Amino acid sequence: MSAIRITVAGASGRMGRTLIHALADTQDMALVFALERPGHADLGRDAGVLAGLPPADIPLTDDFLAALSKSDAVLDFSSPAASLALSEIAAQARIVHVIGTTGFAESDLARLGAAARHAVIVKSGNMSLGVNLLAALVKEAAKVLPNYDIEIVETHHRMKVDAPSGTALLLGEAAA
Repeated sequence: MSAIRITVAGASGRMGRTLIHALADTQDMALVFALERPGHADLGRDAGVLAGLPPADIPLTDDFLAALSKSDAVLDFSSPAASLALSEIAAQARIVHVIGTTGFAESDLARLGAAARHAVIVKSGNMSLGVNLLAALVKEAAKVLPNYDIEIVETHHRMKVDAPSGTALLLGEAAA
C-alpha cells in the first residue's frame, strides 16, 4: 500500500511545523506539499528545514490547486479565509480536509457545510484527546446539573489571533 499523500496548510506556523515533523516520523503518510498564503515571507523555503528537520525537498508554495490536486488529504491549521478556499478545492478534488483552524463566522460554517457534501471534512476547535474528553465530561455534567450556570474563563499567549478560542467554543457547545 502506498503512503497517503498529505498537504499541510499553514506550514510555517507552529502547528504546521509540528505536523511536518510528525509526518517525517510516519511510515504510512508522506508530506507532498506545504502551503502558505500568497506573499508569505517563507515561500520557497524548504518545509523540512522550517520544521527543524533535514531538507525535505518540498518548498513552501501558495498554489492551493496544484497541491490539493496531487494530495489525498490536507491538514489545515491556517486562517478562516484560507480554510474556506481549501474546503472548496478539497470538495472539487474529493479529498479529506482536516481543519484545526478556528475563528470562523457563522456564514463561514455554512460554506464549510456545503463543501462537506463533496469532501470528508473533519473540523474541531481543538484536536487534543484531553480537551475532547473534557468536552464529553462537560456535556455529561451539564445534563446532571441543569440549574447551574457555566462560565468559561481562558487565558492565552499574546500571539493568539482569535478569541474566544476554538477550545472555549467547543466547551461552550458541550455545556449548552
